[in-house]
Amino acid sequence: MAVTIKDVAKAAAVSPSTVSRVIADHPHISEETKKRVRKEMKKLGYHPNFQARSLVVRSTEAIGIVMPNSATQALQNPFFPEVLRGISMKAHEDKFGVYLTTGITDDEIFEQVVSMVQGRRVDGIILLYSKTDDKIMKYLLEENFPFTVIGRPYKNAERITYVDNDNIYITKQVTDYLINLGHSKIAFIGVNLDYVFTIDRLEGYKHALHEAGIPFDETYIIHEQCLKSEGKEGITKFLSSHEPPTALVVADDFMAIELMSYSEELNIKLPEEISIVSFNDVPLTEHMKPQLTSVNIDIFQLGFEAANCLIEIIKNPKTLSKRITIPAKMVERKSCSAIEAGTKH
Repeated sequence: MAVTIKDVAKAAAVSPSTVSRVIADHPHISEETKKRVRKEMKKLGYHPNFQARSLVVRSTEAIGIVMPNSATQALQNPFFPEVLRGISMKAHEDKFGVYLTTGITDDEIFEQVVSMVQGRRVDGIILLYSKTDDKIMKYLLEENFPFTVIGRPYKNAERITYVDNDNIYITKQVTDYLINLGHSKIAFIGVNLDYVFTIDRLEGYKHALHEAGIPFDETYIIHEQCLKSEGKEGITKFLSSHEPPTALVVADDFMAIELMSYSEELNIKLPEEISIVSFNDVPLTEHMKPQLTSVNIDIFQLGFEAANCLIEIIKNPKTLSKRITIPAKMVERKSCSAIEAGTKH
């Protein structure tokens, strides 16, 4: 037979209502009583029925996490396991569970979010991305449902709490670094204008070129969709074109690693003939040949702070919206070098 609150109350010599207050961590219950009740709960193997309790206290003690696509696909990118580690760490500290969306299409993900909100399955939601046209964000604002975003919202940023890096600033720094090495033919690889972070990074890249007096060249911008559709053939053609770039700023490390393998097949020497800088600084970057220069965006902290802000909003719905900026820094390794004299225009 299942152990009940009454069984715990009897063993701890308190009332059932006191046990309920201990479960809710009520501040008016003494620490001594809490310890005694929790000891008996553990001894008896009692686990609170949080679903039943949520009907009373209107809390699920769960956070919904919205992935940009199916969990299976997303988790192949090292960014997501690491950001989830940060979220989970903070959620665990505050005794919150996590609930992942698993939809494959945008419509399926939206339906799952509506179900989470309408069914009160979670107390709040974290969006792991920011899109330029996101009906989920719009819906959560309309419902006045607690949520935070990893990434700068494209619209209504003043009404939304979000955690982000200064993508414009760090990409300008990265591009300046390449310019200072003598590069002027610098390509930006992996642009996706549906996502705000790549819009910001493209802006930083353009700022650096403008300040250095280097004309912006649209042919040096390669979109993520182009990489997916043309794959190896398209990149091979680009890297072996009449005026190939001498340096690449790449949207993420895995894309950069793929490009490094293509350049090896084309007998393009790294970094002597082409320099590469990318983003995320995943552990594999240190083991590449050459080791990959990458921007550490502190993925764990992005997740931790997004969860921290959300839990703050859940506990105090009147909390004002805010922006948290997580510092990013370029980790210089061996994938970039000064351009040889005579190869720069």
